[in-house]
Amino acid sequence: MEDLNRRALERIRPLLMDPWRFAVRVERLRNGAQVLDLGVQASGGLEAGLALAEACMGGLGRAELRAFEAPGTGWPAVQVATDHPALCCMASQYAGWSVQVGGYRAMASGPLRAVARVERELFDRLGYGERSRVGVICLESSELPPDEVAENLAATSGIPPDALYLLVAPTGSLAGSVQIAARSVETALHRIMTSGFDVRRVRWGFGTAPLAPPTPETLEAIGRTNDAILYGSRVWLGVDASDQELGRLAPELVASASPVWGRPFRRLLEDAGGDFYRLDPRLFSPAEVTLTSLRTGRTYRAGSIALDLLRTSLYGERLNGP
Repeated sequence: MEDLNRRALERIRPLLMDPWRFAVRVERLRNGAQVLDLGVQASGGLEAGLALAEACMGGLGRAELRAFEAPGTGWPAVQVATDHPALCCMASQYAGWSVQVGGYRAMASGPLRAVARVERELFDRLGYGERSRVGVICLESSELPPDEVAENLAATSGIPPDALYLLVAPTGSLAGSVQIAARSVETALHRIMTSGFDVRRVRWGFGTAPLAPPTPETLEAIGRTNDAILYGSRVWLGVDASDQELGRLAPELVASASPVWGRPFRRLLEDAGGDFYRLDPRLFSPAEVTLTSLRTGRTYRAGSIALDLLRTSLYGERLNGP
């Protein structure tokens, strides 16, 4: 049974039952919607971030903490795995819905997207949509949503407000950083989709990315979390494709395919006037990709980790002292 929203709800149920355990706060709005604060007023934490990541994946992926595998590092990293990449990453995890209600703004991911289908072209390409009695949405924002946001989401999805669960974490919070580091496979799937390849032919995915240290400074948080993916993520995919297809595809899927690769994301964004849409879309890719053909068993690899850039971006003076 595909019901991504029900699966996501099961993943966050421990947070609802024992918020103190996960350093989160649960609030019920006047219209009955439940808001889970994972880093706005609550401190949030590592385990809350893992639950958030798995809810974003519609309960079809697993997120775990691991050590980052690179010489001279002992950094934490987030490892993800899924046997349903298209649904897990594109129908649920991808942050493709910009929620704007009054003065409230947030990038939204999670399985409620598959019910609302605001991104109609994407879901048409996936050939997917679902009906559900509950709705789970993840909002990347430094503010908690008011009642009007839940009412708007209810009107768009057809799910009553009292059956909605709104998970909120700022980019620079610990839980927010965890869920972004869990997007290594999702980043690769999105790049595959934009290349014109059918993502439904990707049968499984595995990825890791270093965990960016949390920071209250928004632009710094955006820079760190993007650098963690663009310069530090490794993705391995099993694909139903020929050797010729994968040989052509692999070099297109890595961030180094962009001519602006090699500079900290914060500087690139500042040069673009803060406008993400002015940046080369090829940049939004994993650092390293490995593709295995499920038809022949042959494997193709492209890209590499930019370890020196990661040291500077993620930790800076912290590695070298004051």
